[in-house]
Amino acid sequence: MVQFDHVGISVPDLEAAIAWYSKALHLTAAPVFSVPGTDLRGVMLLHQESGYRIELLHRPSARLGPAPRSPIEAAGTHGFGHICLRVDDVDAEFDRLLSAGATVRMAPQAAPRAGARMAFVADPYGNLIELIDRK
Repeated sequence: MVQFDHVGISVPDLEAAIAWYSKALHLTAAPVFSVPGTDLRGVMLLHQESGYRIELLHRPSARLGPAPRSPIEAAGTHGFGHICLRVDDVDAEFDRLLSAGATVRMAPQAAPRAGARMAFVADPYGNLIELIDRK
């Protein structure tokens, strides 16, 4: 069996990122861990209802990478592009995340798939989060 487990996101401030992701995406944090012999710390965040997980990672020596201004720009760089959350109401979740401190990257609109709706926001560190309904 193969099953998707989690996505890892490198952040510049672990405690602030834990607070934002926990509040904005309704995630519960496990204890913070450290990797012996390195300056790497992290935490696994769990969405209790659906079971998806996001791992936040922090290294003080990490350097800032490209923060795409749109999903099209993100697709122009190989590697991590975005995470996607399936939601019941794209517009409501988009507004809620903006209120929590996310920034607009693509306002809610029809998705390429017939009948679906999508939007993109960025977390406080520029990482893209797609919202989609697949009705």
